[in-house]
Amino acid sequence: MSRCASEAASASVVPNPVLRDLGRACDFATIHRQMVEFTRQRDSTTPDEYWYLTHAPVFTQGLNGRPEHVLDPGGIPVVPTDRGGQVTYHGPGQLVLYTLVDLARRGIGVREWVSRLEQSIIDVLATFGVSAERLSGAPGVYVSGAKIAALGLKVRQGRCYHGLSFNIDMDLAPFARINPCGMARLPVTQLRDVCAEGATASALSIEGIARQLVELLSAPGD
Repeated sequence: MSRCASEAASASVVPNPVLRDLGRACDFATIHRQMVEFTRQRDSTTPDEYWYLTHAPVFTQGLNGRPEHVLDPGGIPVVPTDRGGQVTYHGPGQLVLYTLVDLARRGIGVREWVSRLEQSIIDVLATFGVSAERLSGAPGVYVSGAKIAALGLKVRQGRCYHGLSFNIDMDLAPFARINPCGMARLPVTQLRDVCAEGATASALSIEGIARQLVELLSAPGD
């Protein structure tokens, strides 16, 4: 094999992804800076990374965010960010999974990645006996019309950051202070409230569910 062919073959190999637990009650601005820096510095050989965590209470406002969708933030900070979409809430008991993935290297576009993120959540919910769905024109995952997971992405030069938030076992009250994802009176739910009775605390663990999602997202596409 020629040197050029060898280099091309090496570049086509997708390294195994890295899964990182960044902790609980993380500061959003700090994590955002780390995501931007990781994406800026990575190259064609950098493994993809998945960061899972929970945030300290915060409302994040996407690039398309309209101020009128923040109804009454109270003492919760509102932080503008560079992902797509409108306003959402992050807080304790909600799994946030940041997907620092080289989409170009995997040969997939943003729409397909959004679909895979949604499907991974739907598949995990199915393991808890919960039937979930997408809604046309409203990215995310819904159970009986109530939103249980939100998506927001940023892609630079084919490389993605931000990701998904999945309501596991949390205080949902702050969602009433906003129009979630720009949708007035949108009902919001969480896994604890929709899964079968008797689900253990360990089954609802942030780490366990994050690992399930990453396993699904790391599998080769069809």
